[in-house]
Amino acid sequence: MQKGLAGATVARNYAETLLALARKADDASGWGTMLRHIADAISGDVTLQQFLESPRIPAEHKSEMLTRALSDRSPRLFLKFLHTLVHNRRQMLIADIAAEYETLLDSSLGVVHARVTVARETSDEEREAIAQRLSKAIGKTVVPHLSIDPSILGGVVVRVGDTVMDGSVRRKLAVLRRKMASRV
Repeated sequence: MQKGLAGATVARNYAETLLALARKADDASGWGTMLRHIADAISGDVTLQQFLESPRIPAEHKSEMLTRALSDRSPRLFLKFLHTLVHNRRQMLIADIAAEYETLLDSSLGVVHARVTVARETSDEEREAIAQRLSKAIGKTVVPHLSIDPSILGGVVVRVGDTVMDGSVRRKLAVLRRKMASRV
């Protein structure tokens, strides 16, 4: 699998192309789901990974296998996209392409994902309230992904992309401590 900026750029380019094709077919969400299922199948099956990675197996055989496995479940244009990946030796980027595709689709729908750290387990109502408050503050639909870290003591720490909003009690206490120390 390709790593780094070059691999991410290639994956993004393929994801943009697939999204354009999916929109033409009026099924952007469905195509994203199909691609995610294929990526999950590859990551969960070592034999399939080895088959797709092997330079000894001709691209035609790999494409033939994909056609047999998916032709009754996937649109012809989607299969052609997968054949292009195999022909260009990019089939091991499918997981990266799926992730980029999901990001592009979410962005086009005004959806952002936020990593939210809380100090304790939260109820469903609290999670919904967090999602609503973040959506209102950001102006987009926010899908929160919660994690628990008791060391923040209370409040929340929100990460959306490169932006961090730290409303934790730990940070507030540290600010108060610095203010008190600077007055002494």
